Amino acid sequence: MQSSLDRDGYLLDGQPARGRPLRSLSGLIDFDSAARWGSFTLAAQELHKTPAAISLQVKQLEEAVGFALFVRHPRHIALTDKGEELARTVAQVLRELRDKVDSLRGGQDECMLRISTTHSFALKWLAPNIGRFTDLHPELDIRIESSDRLVDLEREEHDLAIRHCVTRDHPGVLFEEHMVIAYSPALLRPGEPDLTLADLTRFPLLYEDTTEYWAKILRANDVLQGPYDFSRSFSHYGVLTQAAVAGQGIALVACSIAYEDIRSGALRLIRANSVPYPRGYCFIVAPHKAERPKVLQFRAWLQGEMAAMTRALEQAQRP
Repeated sequence: MQSSLDRDGYLLDGQPARGRPLRSLSGLIDFDSAARWGSFTLAAQELHKTPAAISLQVKQLEEAVGFALFVRHPRHIALTDKGEELARTVAQVLRELRDKVDSLRGGQDECMLRISTTHSFALKWLAPNIGRFTDLHPELDIRIESSDRLVDLEREEHDLAIRHCVTRDHPGVLFEEHMVIAYSPALLRPGEPDLTLADLTRFPLLYEDTTEYWAKILRANDVLQGPYDFSRSFSHYGVLTQAAVAGQGIALVACSIAYEDIRSGALRLIRANSVPYPRGYCFIVAPHKAERPKVLQFRAWLQGEMAAMTRALEQAQRP
């Protein structure tokens, strides 16, 4: 007997949805595609099916789970709240399944290195530099997931994680972070060689989340009295650094995230006394994966790169 859903997404035939088996994974695949595209028609194009076939699979999946996945409008579809939550889980499961199949097809898991790291580090440091590692180890297939969520390295497929965390007593410290004052050369007046601390009142002062470290560094340099413009804040150092490159103001930014832009000349540094900063980048790996050759190779390369970056930044900040 075929079941139907009411307007609130509940079964009309009186049968409980809990415990009903999912009879076909194809419904999940069709649902994943429709959720990504927001369209049965576009999902059909991706999967080489008809829109009617996609719609039927999704309807049968709704009947199996016992709640509506989409709200059908005349010209488009939209995920329900429950549909959106299920879509995230299905996308993750399918991604892990594809990765596992790819790994098994390759004959050995050691040919793939799966790295989890933060959005800012992936965008501003790892992506510009990973080519040097792949030149050394072309046999490895590198997969980078940029996400600020914590990952379970014991249960998930990632081989390692690089995280911005408190470095005190952490066994995997790669780089002790510190804050630098950076600006775009576009802020310079014609003939002006550099900006100094005295110029901070001329521009918006950019920061991530809180002005705490601006206050500390201004106090450490005896320039706490303003007036200063703290009207622009950002949620990630990567976005903050891009805003500084675009000339939106003078940024107090993590030096590792700004490193490539400093090295290229897209950003310059204002010389100033630094203040202690308790965080940095740490290498995290599950004990049963720590001695795998690919993990050891990547860790050694990363440590060498971080040491070189530390030396370069120290030199850039010398008078």
